[in-house]
Amino acid sequence: MTEPQTHKLIEKVDELWQFNTGLVRSLNLFHWVGYGFLLLTLFDLFEIFVPPRFMNPVWEFQMLGAMVERVPVPLIGLVLVFCGEPNLRARWERSILKFLSWTALLFAVWFLLLIPLGISNTIRIDRNSNAEMNAQVKQEITKFQQVKEQLEEAKTKEEVEKFLFRLDRQVRLPTNANFQPLEAVKQQVLFSIETSEMRITTEAKNEQRNRRLTLLKKSVKWNLGALVSGCLFFLVWQNTRWARFKK
Repeated sequence: MTEPQTHKLIEKVDELWQFNTGLVRSLNLFHWVGYGFLLLTLFDLFEIFVPPRFMNPVWEFQMLGAMVERVPVPLIGLVLVFCGEPNLRARWERSILKFLSWTALLFAVWFLLLIPLGISNTIRIDRNSNAEMNAQVKQEITKFQQVKEQLEEAKTKEEVEKFLFRLDRQVRLPTNANFQPLEAVKQQVLFSIETSEMRITTEAKNEQRNRRLTLLKKSVKWNLGALVSGCLFFLVWQNTRWARFKK
């Protein structure tokens, strides 16, 4: 081998050594950033679960959404921590890596179990929302019906106006009521009440439809997100066998 060739070979070896040294420093940085992400995940879990309100469908549904929305942080953290596999590891990391590998499986099972819970809570929230809306509409309609019955017994326009105060000014006397007979005023007021009843019923149906659509969109997004998250955590567990068993 000639001297120029030897010199080039030495340069190549030096470049490879510098590259390997930089890679080692990068791996250490990846590991520390990964541990930092996992620590941030603990803070998120504390915020989500404190205080716990299990058996509350709204809280459970929001908990599902919060976990799915935050899942990229622990996934990236695990990938960074496990980067490089067992190479360049401190002794104290061995037990931590084993624990994190099993934790990935735990999260995989947890997210998959959240799917039927999310579907069930979607149905419960929808039913409760509809029941609440129907109760409010029924209360308003009942108030309208009571005023309509009292209007039939009213003897003066002042009594008609007094009964209308129960409707929180949703219906008022016609502007030209002073120049019309009492029966004509009653008919106009009854027509206004019926119009208000129809408006309230229509608005309630629109509100129910909007709430259901919003709930359905969130449910689909979060339940599919839980499915994808569970699969990804399972892949992390599956590909970190080296951390669970000594070679």
